[in-house]
Amino acid sequence: MNAKGKVFKYGDNVDTDVIIPARYLNIADSKELSTHAMEDIDADFVKNMHPGDIVVATRNFGCGSSREHAPLVLRENGVSCVIASSFARIFYRNAINIGLPILECEAAANGIDAGDEVEVNFDTGVITDVTKGESWQAAAFPPFIQNIIKAGGLLKSLKEREA
Repeated sequence: MNAKGKVFKYGDNVDTDVIIPARYLNIADSKELSTHAMEDIDADFVKNMHPGDIVVATRNFGCGSSREHAPLVLRENGVSCVIASSFARIFYRNAINIGLPILECEAAANGIDAGDEVEVNFDTGVITDVTKGESWQAAAFPPFIQNIIKAGGLLKSLKEREA
């Protein structure tokens, strides 16, 4: 399983209220909700995001409240992967639960720039900045988490096992 796309780069402590502002949480439709993703930090994010693009940030991505809406709106916008130096633990778990691949790799998070084209091999954990010709090694997901992500989330993977 691989991802390849253009990078949207952010700094430290991007919290869930920045990923999806709380003022929109009364919107039940995830597609409509996702039109407001990142708007307080990057007003053009939704307009410029293309399916497969990648979000890169530094420390503590997804801190703040425990809402699942944050990784959900990123996935709904076509984000194929989030790479960060570190993630808030609840965001990390919520991302896996909804099938959004995330990788912790400080060297990659610091070395990748906005607009770079990046490729990620989820089986090996190798992150390659195609623009710069540099690669970094993140920890690959164990097979059971890869299965959750490939299925599109925890609930879908459980339903597939039942079938």
